[in-house]
Amino acid sequence: MTTTGLHSFDRTFHETHIWLKELMTALGIEERRHAYRILKGVLHAVRDRLTVDEAAQFGAQLPMLIRGFYYEGWRPADVPVRARSKAQFLELVDDRLGDALDAVGGIDTERAATAVFEVVARHVAAGEVADVVHHMPKDAKALWPEPATASADG
Repeated sequence: MTTTGLHSFDRTFHETHIWLKELMTALGIEERRHAYRILKGVLHAVRDRLTVDEAAQFGAQLPMLIRGFYYEGWRPADVPVRARSKAQFLELVDDRLGDALDAVGGIDTERAATAVFEVVARHVAAGEVADVVHHMPKDAKALWPEPATASADG
């Protein structure tokens, strides 16, 4: 199925749709725009917690369209943001989500982050996910799916 006539654009639209659909299913939400805002907010928190080099390596693994909004508003001179605990990391996520969770109700920041991490872990190379998890606060690593956490500890 061709939408744009450009294979790379059609592919990234398709891949992004898959990510959003998986996130919608995981969170039990029906509107793609809400899943987009949650995905974007959580990815921004992860990006801002990483070093510039690690953020770029992780970004390179994302589908082109997701990579675009991953980098939106990025200020490399201001990273990494210090978050030394799971609670501080979730505060960072909450800050990046803004009011995105208000529209869906019944989903807290931790559940949103965990759902995004599950989607990421299914689509990004395990080694890169392990590198990202390695940069998370020790108690925040539990937000990621088990294989990613085990790889990051090893």
